[in-house]
Amino acid sequence: MTPSHLHRMALVLTLVFGIASWGVADASSAPHSGIWVHVDTRAEVTEIRRGGESVLRLEQIAFGRGGVSDLHLNGDGTTPRGEYRITHFNPESRFHRFIGINYPTLHHLDRARADGKISNQTYWDTLDAGLRMGRFPQDGPLGGHIGFHGIGDGDHRVHRAFHWTQGCIAMTNTQIETLIDWVRVGTPVIIE
Repeated sequence: MTPSHLHRMALVLTLVFGIASWGVADASSAPHSGIWVHVDTRAEVTEIRRGGESVLRLEQIAFGRGGVSDLHLNGDGTTPRGEYRITHFNPESRFHRFIGINYPTLHHLDRARADGKISNQTYWDTLDAGLRMGRFPQDGPLGGHIGFHGIGDGDHRVHRAFHWTQGCIAMTNTQIETLIDWVRVGTPVIIE
């Protein structure tokens, strides 16, 4: 397959599987009319919003121990900013419950190549894998397995005092149970 053919297929994949990232919007502008999740990394808050209205606020959430970034790389411990969709739920996570999002997206893949973080060959290999699997690999150079989870049997004091994840958004087990009640596969998520 030629690069131009792969890129055209990537656009189709973007439409069919929703792995593209849309621009980060200001939460007050209500980028979605239904239920969506807004993660404010500065305030350390996750909100469930209905349109422009906040209907639930979960405080004292933790992020990646590497901080927050526009481009998460495998192993850097950062939480990636961007716009996503919920892709799956794992009720048997070691962190109590896990809600996955569609990181990385085509936007992140394009940015990693433009910034020289991945080679052209890695870009095309990753794009090809995404076309075949319907989502980008979760163990490639951009990492993956990003989402929301509880703390499982972890120490609540550590959770309150530190950002400790490998890139996910962590909250108490009670908070993750509450979040699960509000969202479903396809629910939009904005991490700012």
